[in-house]
Amino acid sequence: MSTRNAVVRGLGGALPRRVITNEDLSVTLDTSDEWIRRRTGIVERRHADESESTSALATTAARRALDSAGVDSADLLILATSTPDQICPATAPKVAANLGLDGIAAYDISAVCSGYIYALATASWAIGSGAVGSALVVGADTFTRLLDPADRTTSVIFGDGAGAAFLSAGSADEPGAILASTLHADGTGETLIQVPRGAGSFFEMQGKEVFERAVSAMSDSVNTVLARVGWATEDVDSLVAHQANRRILNTVASVTGIPESKAEVHLDRVGNTSAASIPLAMTDAAVKGHRTPGDKAVLTAFGGGTTWGAAAMTWPSISVLDPH
Repeated sequence: MSTRNAVVRGLGGALPRRVITNEDLSVTLDTSDEWIRRRTGIVERRHADESESTSALATTAARRALDSAGVDSADLLILATSTPDQICPATAPKVAANLGLDGIAAYDISAVCSGYIYALATASWAIGSGAVGSALVVGADTFTRLLDPADRTTSVIFGDGAGAAFLSAGSADEPGAILASTLHADGTGETLIQVPRGAGSFFEMQGKEVFERAVSAMSDSVNTVLARVGWATEDVDSLVAHQANRRILNTVASVTGIPESKAEVHLDRVGNTSAASIPLAMTDAAVKGHRTPGDKAVLTAFGGGTTWGAAAMTWPSISVLDPH
């Protein structure tokens, strides 16, 4: 019996126009370019203005993913976001309408920085089961709107943006095939990463514990999907981890035994873009052209909830537009 796999056929990204450098932040915060680079590896990030909503960024990224794949429609749209345009209704139907995809299934997933992995796994399962033939998976966040501008521990880390992938049915031996995925959650850690309920509440994060849990969870989930597809760590050509900060990227690589040189790094120019970080990092790697179709890639993330997961796939054969 032949198997049916979801295959990534296109990628797209979108970034706000406004660039915020470390020097810009040092004007209003007790920080410096040297401190931010040393602690996070971030040099600059993008901040959305009032016209650059989550749906607007998501629409641009999704349209570019469709263009990258050479198609103009999809059967399903899943939007991973923690910053929807409004609390109710969901933002995904608006994005679908913006793309002219009225009538398709469209919904939001809220898993913070793990949102894209959750959305990608869900879409691949839907395609693999035969429920749909194609899907747009979008991660988009305007996370800077949740931050206390006076808090240097969070304001230096986050940026805004969107990334998307177009998937359609195919086989496991095609470049871009998603071969395995794993998702997990632990609600007992809900206060580690949160925006408390109430007017005027800002994003809060318990950095030290989040770091320890994130490294452990992402490393374990990477090992899980590697075992499922029968890859050794030395087989991995590309590690696309959630772009939280450079220390986490390096530590996950070290714990799993994947060389740091295999880790995709995009956060230096965009910061932590939450649900958008993995597709933006993949789009950036595709623009750079330093991965070959068929290369073995592992994606992983940890986010609020707490939530985490990973996916194993081969590198797609695509052309993309540079979102910078």
